[in-house]
Amino acid sequence: MKRIGLLSDTHAHWDDRYLLHFEQCDEIWHAGDIGCMSVAEQLAAFRPLRAVHGNIDGWDVRKKYPETLRWRCEDADVLMTHIGGYPGKYNPRIRQQLYLQPPHLFIAGHSHILKVAYDSQIDCLHINPGAAGLHGWQQVRTLIRFTVDGREFKDLEVVELG
Repeated sequence: MKRIGLLSDTHAHWDDRYLLHFEQCDEIWHAGDIGCMSVAEQLAAFRPLRAVHGNIDGWDVRKKYPETLRWRCEDADVLMTHIGGYPGKYNPRIRQQLYLQPPHLFIAGHSHILKVAYDSQIDCLHINPGAAGLHGWQQVRTLIRFTVDGREFKDLEVVELG
């Protein structure tokens, strides 16, 4: 069983509350638009970090973090990218992979809109953690915590940063 802290779209903004809210987490996952290496480095110094780059990230971030990342967490197949879309409206770049080899969990950021939805067509949970940074039109900054237990995702909590 692993406890995960998930965020996206920090846009180079650091908030000490990231660490406070991820204190009980085993890993931190960042779904892109990190903004600068110092944010990634601070997260990685605190807990193991899995991250993808986003459309605003510079070459230093892009060199270290891929556009798409796929791995196993516990018994779950996880796929993460920054611009991924939503169930029924997936980004064309990732759509074929989702339909041909559906993961158990698909994570995407980019929209700054927090959304958790189950896609029954491909039997996959989709999570967009919203935006944890200051840049963007979102009125409430958010991040998510959840547990991966085998192939189950549970104890999902949305944290509002204001």
